[in-house]
Amino acid sequence: MGIARTRAIALVGIDAVVVDVEGSIIDGTPGLHLIGLPDTDRNEIRDRVRAAILNSDQQFPHRHIAVSLFPVSLPKHGSVFDLAIAVAVLAASGTIPAQACASMALIGELGLDGQVRPVHGVLPAVLAAVDAGVSVVVVPQANAAEASLVPGIDVIGVTSLGRLIAQLRGMPPPDEGGDDPHDSYHPTAHPAIGLPGDLDLAQVRGQAGGREAVEVAAAGGHHLALVGPVGTGAVMLAERLPGLLPDLDHDTALEVTALHSLAGLLPPDKPLIVRPPSRAPHHTDPRGAVLGARTSRTVHPGAVALAHRGVLFLDDAPEFAVQTLKSLARLLEDGTVTVSGAEGIVTFPARPIAVLAARPCPCGAPDAQACTCPPGVRQRYLARLPRSLLDCVGIKVRLTPAAPAELRRDLAAAESSRRVADRVQAARDRAARRLAETPWRTNAEIPGPELRCRFTPPARAAAILDAALTGGQLTPGGLDQVLRLAWTLADLAGSTAPSPEDITAAVRLWGGFSEPLNS
Repeated sequence: MGIARTRAIALVGIDAVVVDVEGSIIDGTPGLHLIGLPDTDRNEIRDRVRAAILNSDQQFPHRHIAVSLFPVSLPKHGSVFDLAIAVAVLAASGTIPAQACASMALIGELGLDGQVRPVHGVLPAVLAAVDAGVSVVVVPQANAAEASLVPGIDVIGVTSLGRLIAQLRGMPPPDEGGDDPHDSYHPTAHPAIGLPGDLDLAQVRGQAGGREAVEVAAAGGHHLALVGPVGTGAVMLAERLPGLLPDLDHDTALEVTALHSLAGLLPPDKPLIVRPPSRAPHHTDPRGAVLGARTSRTVHPGAVALAHRGVLFLDDAPEFAVQTLKSLARLLEDGTVTVSGAEGIVTFPARPIAVLAARPCPCGAPDAQACTCPPGVRQRYLARLPRSLLDCVGIKVRLTPAAPAELRRDLAAAESSRRVADRVQAARDRAARRLAETPWRTNAEIPGPELRCRFTPPARAAAILDAALTGGQLTPGGLDQVLRLAWTLADLAGSTAPSPEDITAAVRLWGGFSEPLNS
């Protein structure tokens, strides 16, 4: 008996840190003493580990057992340390060889019966283990497929502490009497929200301008605002936007999957998310559900982070709390969302395409004559959308009820999502080649100073900008948004630089509301 060492992983938001777990058995008051964990977690883990060891037909040492998790000052929460602590105790007592667990990291929650239960956040934890040089990681069997997404590390999936002990001792696994009831369990409350494949853009009839706006938003990653009465197709357009986006590349897919893993929302049959996610929080949801929430032990990503590299749809946007909308404006500019929790300040990546849908007034009447809202209510309704948020939105479209002629024309003219998605993919490929030596992936991400210095349009196109500024069609604050849109339109057209026509179209998309929504 003496000292045994192994490793665990502590999650701090989407980041993870390798924790050294040291177990020692010495003379003193019998009991398991845990160092480096909060009081509540210490008591719970102590009881789970002791029961799991005894119910795995192993002797629990009747000695003074000290287990330290280093660095002690690092915030550590949750049951993810159960398996590493139990193995450290067993290795210190000589039940398993100390060298067998010294080079591995262990992740998993223990049931009182010794079963190893799945946990959240396995993907970011394994990524951190690889970065720290760990070569072997032990995870719950239900999380093994998720852990195996990370190259360069051997993954051992286990269903029970007894089986892991046998494996570390080089012995046959014990007969545990049938299938483990947790083999098929996965901590998934809801799958990562996706959309059915039968949502086709051609189904949105009579809204050619809306379909164009959705295509440009998808091609350049631009935020989009759709304002129109009930029945004009804002929701239909927003629902079809994710289907126009290209598949995620491998690095982005891992980043998106890590966020959903942390939230416990990975589809059990698809551990890697390859399609851009979509989230649609309701205006009655609490602020934490939209922006991220903290509990007494941990921080959870909200809808904005879970829509990273996908679509965030806010239907009835003026109904959301004003402070939530103001916070949304700030994080859409930064591309990150920050939440304060017990472990300090946690930052999640958050670069979705935001789609704001709103009616012109609370009743959503097709025109002012049919509106039943008092004039003051109608004026104040859209004014609930903060100017700071609208300044982040590159494309603004007013939707009006379609005329019969428009509906007839769209029977032949409306293009399918597949055809539009092909154009979007081609446009993104052109942008990617242009931005290859930069940290940005889409035109919407290019900062204003870089946009004006490195991506200036030709002189003829720039003259259109000057005229729009002089004529009041364009404000200085909208200049950068129009430039970004113009580059996206050029990419869609297969051009190497924006043309005067692209600038004119970009000004129209940016100033799509015939009058300002608010002052």
